Amino acid sequence: MAKALLGYVGGSDPRLLAEMRRLQQRVQDLESELVRIQSENDALNAAVAQHPGESLLEGIDIDVPQAEPALT
Repeated sequence: MAKALLGYVGGSDPRLLAEMRRLQQRVQDLESELVRIQSENDALNAAVAQHPGESLLEGIDIDVPQAEPALT
């Protein structure tokens, strides 16, 4: 009877376990991405602090074409 109750209550469904593993992996991936972005942000903040008053874009040569009018 205990097996019947366990099966009825939900036991360990392989699809549920697979989804749980997938979600845990996704959380780990997002946490890793967050750490990477935070360290990149810290490096950019340090670069700005070393050169106050300068724009980080000053040394970048960007060829921007003339803007076209929006379609109406």
